[in-house]
Formats: sequence, structure tokens, C-alpha cells
Amino acid sequence: MTPPKPLRQASRPDFSPNEFRASLAMFATGVTIVTARTVEGELVGLTANSFNSVSLAPPLVLWSLAQAAGSMPALSTGSHYAINILAADQKELAERFAAKREGRWTGVAWTEGVSGSPLLTGAAATFECFNRSRYEEGDHVIFVGEVERCAHRAGAAPLLFHGGRFYTEHPL
Repeated sequence: MTPPKPLRQASRPDFSPNEFRASLAMFATGVTIVTARTVEGELVGLTANSFNSVSLAPPLVLWSLAQAAGSMPALSTGSHYAINILAADQKELAERFAAKREGRWTGVAWTEGVSGSPLLTGAAATFECFNRSRYEEGDHVIFVGEVERCAHRAGAAPLLFHGGRFYTEHPL
């Protein structure tokens, strides 16, 4: 008996975009703000929950951004960015950097990383990354960053996102 030939492409989805979003929302994630500076020195920042580790050696992480995002030109051409993992008390920052608004950096406490990317004061952890590679997939670009420096705040409770709402940890 001859085995069936493998399919060469995916079948058409049998669900709506809203069903897909609702299903994705069931995966609890941490919350990050990706920050950078343009070559002109302008600060860039956006909330992202599509963060993941890739490799320990070399130290690599990934995150993704919609191709239509206004910050795409700065982040796709810049050499460095920082990923700030938010602590439970930084919900307001997550909401601020998720919205399209002017003056999102006004009053935000940060320090400058070695490569110039802003490191948010009070973050649970920070990763200063070299913009190693990018992969266009669907309507997003996957960024892989090579971590040059990292730090964490011992004992910081994380900010979590699940089902369209923010949470913090509750140990089982």
C-alpha cells in the first residue's frame, strides 16, 4: 500500500478572523514594551506580547510586529532595540504604548541602554538586542534579536495578558 502524498500547502481556514483572535487570547502571555531610537534620535516604543526565547547559545529572542505598524520603518532598519518585560504595576504603560497617541513618552521614566535604546525604569527584566534578522510572515514581521545585555528585578511580579484583560501572578 502506497502512503498518501503529503500536502504541499495548508487547507483554507474553517474559522473567522474573530474566532482566531478569541482562540489566541486564551494563551496567557507576559507583556513587553519594545523600545528603540531612530537614527534621528526619536524614541520609539510599542506594547507587544509576542515575545519568546529562541536560543541560549547564542542568546536569541523573538517578537513580532504588524507590517502596517507606524514604527515598522524605525524598527526594521535600526541596529538595536530593547525588550522591556513589564512588572505587574506597569499596566498603565502597557496601555499607553499599545494606543496610537502623541506624547506617549511624556513622563515615562527610563535610562539609556548601551546602544541608545530606552530601558524602562521598574521593568521586571530588560534585554538589549542587536537586530539580527527579520522574517516576513503573513501580515507580520518576526524580529530575532541577539541579546547583548540583560538584567532583571528579582522578585518582581509579572504583568500578564489573557482573554483581553491584564492579570498578575497567583501561585498555585
